[in-house]
Amino acid sequence: MIKVLFICHGNICRSTMAQSVMTHLVKQRHVDHLFYINSAATSREEIGNGPHYGTVRKLREVGIPVIPHKAVQMTKSDYEEYDYLIGMDTANIRNMQRIAGSDTDGKIYKLLTFAGSSRDVADPWYTGDFDSTYDDVLTGCSALLDYLLK
Repeated sequence: MIKVLFICHGNICRSTMAQSVMTHLVKQRHVDHLFYINSAATSREEIGNGPHYGTVRKLREVGIPVIPHKAVQMTKSDYEEYDYLIGMDTANIRNMQRIAGSDTDGKIYKLLTFAGSSRDVADPWYTGDFDSTYDDVLTGCSALLDYLLK
């Protein structure tokens, strides 16, 4: 089983969107039995909160089921448990490495690198633009899935 953990700052916008999108994509390709997909935060600010209403609205608009989720913080043990820890932006990557202690096994990635881009996933917390975030997440998750199924 391939274990993937999506991570952003608060675990209510981007990482929960990525968790729902990736879960949807693996089900569409009939490979969901091969994956365990979850999400977490680098901060403690939103712990216990559900997905942001903008994430919920956008996923419903495009027909992707929202995975029931309450925000949790990434822990050092997550580094051992998961095969891939996927951050949404450069600041997330830095914080993920701090929490993990290092990335000696090469498990930490920024999502859009799988799509050949060094860009950060657009953060709707500041812009309110969940459309751009969804586009980035779909692009990144699609490329990640292709990478994992090679």
